[in-house]
Amino acid sequence: MSENSLHYHYIVPGDDFTQAGMASSAVKKTLKQLGIDPVSVRKLSISLYEGEINMVIHAGGGEIDVWIDDEKIVAELVDRGPGIADIELAMQEGWSTASEQVRGLGFGAGMGLPNMKKYSDELIIDSTVGVGTKVTIVVNTRK
Repeated sequence: MSENSLHYHYIVPGDDFTQAGMASSAVKKTLKQLGIDPVSVRKLSISLYEGEINMVIHAGGGEIDVWIDDEKIVAELVDRGPGIADIELAMQEGWSTASEQVRGLGFGAGMGLPNMKKYSDELIIDSTVGVGTKVTIVVNTRK
């Protein structure tokens, strides 16, 4: 990102669905206040929310950094969870490792990563089993 980009940092608490989505809501509000176009706001908000929920469900929380400049929004989600053993499989709609308890709460339908891909202009997933996962979401802004 450029030296003129805005930077925001969020802590995502793990296993707490009452706070899940707080970071993505805060980012959405900020993007609207900055006058970012509604399509880009929607895309980033959906992708970031899905990633945030995944951090709560699978990784015991993590951290999110968001950079905003005139051309794009970049969100980096980092956790120290179990990692994703098979990224290609995890990208398939409906595939999930969420527990029955989480599914009973209405989460874990296996749409998180596919939706993140669908609503981003670029999605980079770097994951190591037993170490954690870093997901980078890029959404280009429209003029």
